[in-house]
Amino acid sequence: MNPRLSLIARPAPEENPTSEFATAFQLALTSEPRRISPKFFYDAAGCELFDQICALPEYYPTRTELGILQRHAHEMAARIGPGADVIEFGAGVMTKIRLLLHALAEPVRYVPVDIAAEHLQAQANLLAADFPGLEVQPLAADFTQGFALPEATMKPRARIGFFPGSSIGNFAPDDARRFLRAAARTLRGGGMLIGVDLVKEPAVLHAAYNDRQGVTAAFNKNLLVRANRELAADFDLEGFDHYAFYNPVASRIEMHLVSNRPQQVTIETEIFEFAPGQTLHTENSYKYSLSGFEKLARQAGFEPKQVWCDEQEWFSVHWLAAPKDAD
Repeated sequence: MNPRLSLIARPAPEENPTSEFATAFQLALTSEPRRISPKFFYDAAGCELFDQICALPEYYPTRTELGILQRHAHEMAARIGPGADVIEFGAGVMTKIRLLLHALAEPVRYVPVDIAAEHLQAQANLLAADFPGLEVQPLAADFTQGFALPEATMKPRARIGFFPGSSIGNFAPDDARRFLRAAARTLRGGGMLIGVDLVKEPAVLHAAYNDRQGVTAAFNKNLLVRANRELAADFDLEGFDHYAFYNPVASRIEMHLVSNRPQQVTIETEIFEFAPGQTLHTENSYKYSLSGFEKLARQAGFEPKQVWCDEQEWFSVHWLAAPKDAD
């Protein structure tokens, strides 16, 4: 075994995932309107369903971003430089990072950060086998919260963030600024490669989140499956419909679970009423113009340096420089 290979998975520093989910879910059902963070989609089943979504013909973001990376990874690597310490926020299946790692000159370490510990460890094992000279340190944590990076064996020349998939779109703009400010502090003096989905025809967006195979609907409803399993809830999946639409005023896709009849749901001893048409808001996915995202990045302390797009300008990958003195 290569002595530089270090596969570790650390639990999130605060609550365990089930108790955090329980607290968030009950708060969601007592709020008006009812809404919950999309990070709770990603239990083991949710990760598998999302992997299926990424391969759907209607879901353009994954293949479009992969195309950008395939064409421009060496340009991105030139921006990053040799000896980088690469931190991936929300690592998932680690497909895109392979393209970047192959292009980079002597990267020192790769730290994938993800909330789904079991999925993270399995994917990190696969990646480490493909890059035997790379120190790999998977970190099971909520990347939207504060977390401590493990010590690297070798000192890097720069710390680089990688945040593909347009996951930044899941944050409301104020939350996106807060996340980027925190990332700038972590990456002080380095930079970030970040994927950003762009504003486009509503029909393209609608198809991407309402696939004919029903995989996105199953992904959305899996939140209720998880609640039934982990929280002893009694959601009837047939009583809720997947509903996703583009809100052009807010420049975002909204995803909801809509009650299709009057019903009651019990979690432990507490009963929650759902009227017909009442929703649980499960996700937003904001879409940006190029100038709009660059403005957001500057407000968070980054300096936009370069952007790469596909020919249709449906998707973008931005290189942002992090200040050395980020607050």
